[in-house]
Amino acid sequence: MAPQNPNSRTRRKPARSSAARTLARPAQMPTRTASPASPNAVIEFRGVSLRYDNGHAGLDQASFAIDRSDFVFMIGSTGSGKSTVMRLLIKELEPHEGTIRVAGRDLSSIPRRQVPFYRRNLGVVFQDFKLLPNRTVYDNVAYALQVTGHSRREIREKVPDILRLTGLSTKLHNYPDQLSGGEQQRVSIARAFVNHPPLLLADEPTGNLDPETSIDIMRLLYRINRTGTTVLVATHDHAMVDKMRRRVLEISRGRVVRDEAAGLYQRDESTREFATRMRATGERPEGV
Repeated sequence: MAPQNPNSRTRRKPARSSAARTLARPAQMPTRTASPASPNAVIEFRGVSLRYDNGHAGLDQASFAIDRSDFVFMIGSTGSGKSTVMRLLIKELEPHEGTIRVAGRDLSSIPRRQVPFYRRNLGVVFQDFKLLPNRTVYDNVAYALQVTGHSRREIREKVPDILRLTGLSTKLHNYPDQLSGGEQQRVSIARAFVNHPPLLLADEPTGNLDPETSIDIMRLLYRINRTGTTVLVATHDHAMVDKMRRRVLEISRGRVVRDEAAGLYQRDESTREFATRMRATGERPEGV
């Protein structure tokens, strides 16, 4: 048999390389592989969309990044997509497209069996506290350490420290039904922060509280942020956002429509925007 021409083998190999090998791989979402992670981002959403079974768009091509040690208010009307962001971050939901990274890790790469371990590195505070009713303040906070495998010695050291930080050192033997709403929320925050997580998520943490108590809770969250923990707060609390003047992400109909470094709950209109609105509605400013 005549020997094959080596040049012919060389020519045939490239024909199977890039295009053929790409087609041979399983189909992947381009957005999950195309863009590198931002080096300083603790949270990163890139082109994230999610549509619920009823057709409602929870998110629609949402993109934003939150850096280490940021304190961010996420605002928007009911149904705008705030809770969807939170549920995606704790992997209660999965996006239909786009990339979500936390501390540089693509959340789509975390298998279901590892989700509980991932969540242990997050602090999560809810509007309705979610405390264990048959456990004392001390035991509610200690439970967060027990499930992560901390020793009794570590628990005895850490729990009193976090109760002092949150102003609960005189309430450690009380049960949740013996506490005010503000005190119960402090217990919830203490439990979320006792592991000193790099990221703390607070979903409407002052929704059930009076204005004075809300201020105390926000001060506590800000104090936690000053220790280096990144804090993301979803809220409807106009007064609190305006008072603290931190970064504001506004979501409307699943889209990020505003991102301001030191924003108010409602963005100030520029003179040009005001004039445009007046022309569009046919209104005349008072005194004109």
